[in-house]
Amino acid sequence: MENILSILVFFPAVAGLLGFIVDKESARTYGITVAAIEFLLSLWLWFSFDTSNAGMQFVEMIPLIPDMGISYYLGADGISLFIILMTTLMTLIGMASMGETKNIKNMIVTLLFLEMTMVGVFVALDAIIFYLFWELSLVPMLYIVGAWGGPLRVYAAIKFFLYTFMGSLIMLVGMLFVAYIYHNLTGVWSFAITDWYALVLPVNYQLWLFAAFFIGFAIKVPMFPFHTWIPYAHGQAPTIGSVILAAVLLKMGTYGFVRFSLPMFPDASVLAITPIAVLSLIMIIYTAMIAYAQKDMKQVIAYSSVSHMGIIMLGLFAMNAEGLSGSVFQMLSHGIVSGALFMLVGMIYDRRHTKLMSEFGGIASVMPKFAVIFGIMLMASVGLPLTIGFVGEFLVLLGFYQVSPMMTILAGTSIILGAVYMLRVMKRTFFGPLNNEENKKLKDLNGRETWSLIPLVAIVIWLGVYPKPVLEPIDNSVKALLSFMDEKAITQEAKDMISVAKSSKEAN
Repeated sequence: MENILSILVFFPAVAGLLGFIVDKESARTYGITVAAIEFLLSLWLWFSFDTSNAGMQFVEMIPLIPDMGISYYLGADGISLFIILMTTLMTLIGMASMGETKNIKNMIVTLLFLEMTMVGVFVALDAIIFYLFWELSLVPMLYIVGAWGGPLRVYAAIKFFLYTFMGSLIMLVGMLFVAYIYHNLTGVWSFAITDWYALVLPVNYQLWLFAAFFIGFAIKVPMFPFHTWIPYAHGQAPTIGSVILAAVLLKMGTYGFVRFSLPMFPDASVLAITPIAVLSLIMIIYTAMIAYAQKDMKQVIAYSSVSHMGIIMLGLFAMNAEGLSGSVFQMLSHGIVSGALFMLVGMIYDRRHTKLMSEFGGIASVMPKFAVIFGIMLMASVGLPLTIGFVGEFLVLLGFYQVSPMMTILAGTSIILGAVYMLRVMKRTFFGPLNNEENKKLKDLNGRETWSLIPLVAIVIWLGVYPKPVLEPIDNSVKALLSFMDEKAITQEAKDMISVAKSSKEAN
């Protein structure tokens, strides 16, 4: 199928425009149908993908402003492929599991436009096109939080927008400066990311540019100390907003590091290993402790999400194939598991209109299916072997152990801390006496909710037992990235760091 990436990007938007003429009663069915077609298209992309090819595939390029070097330039590799799949899957399941919602037609249209921008970010190979999709994603998310959120929704939406928008502006300055350098060296303008990869920049330039891109990506992740917007966004967002935010939008930040920072600034990336590792450890341990102190189930999962994003960041800057592959795999794991947990909390909230753990207790006896699925996702969240959460965390810790055994041991406490606060949620919510009369009337998962969660349970177990179909394409693209960084690095320290990582992988 020609132009499959363009179809994946713009099909949801076109369907969203047509959604305005769909009647309210048919809006949910229409949205689920569109999201299902989009997911099937992404599956076709996977089945057509050459797993032995580490480069960009399905490339499309149309000059838009030739004099400025701006092109409609798309492509996908083993890293972006599965993030696209996760985006389409979580959008579909999020829509299918969504409870009763006011102005549901507007919500469906907004979600379809949001899906367009998210897929666009993961396939764009022109910096301006990337930036446009990156910024456009803020608008539907702002609307979702501001229109369908909780009592403090306006404050949460504005804080989310201001944080991410200001970081994006600093990133844009960095992009424009890279294009200016490229023009000075070659005599032509180009915003193609693959052209920028050819630039060999002095280390001082790399450091400044790395900082500009870092701010934009770190706020989106969100890294400490830029994380303060996330509890409000999650706390006030409707369930579908939290699902998409945790599963996909946060991955835009970590994906940016892989697509821009590592290949373009290899020496600066190596110099940044220690400071970023320290920030990641603070994310892992500090937010895990905050999660333990929460009384609201949704806030526990929100802070848990930030803690797990710290693991992903640690793997990205391990500078070896184990760490990087594990980090990309953990992006998928985190998206599936955190998205499912937010869905489950949303389902219990629809029944009791509270997320406080103190309001529950003993509900496993009246909601056994709900309790079993929540337990499976909880175990995946804490990295239980034979679940999807174990694979990524194990590879990240294995990879970063080659950089710093002591920091890796500290990062490993995330597994213990995660087990502590998540098992606390399980204990206080599902076990003990069923004292609250309102809880005795709770209904277990209905058919729609059950069938929405079953695919996620299957993926959690399947990729925990047999991750090779996903890990192999990721690993090929990661090896190519490391080889490129090794060839491009200027300082001997960077070359040694990256070369040692590569040789250790080959030895294994």
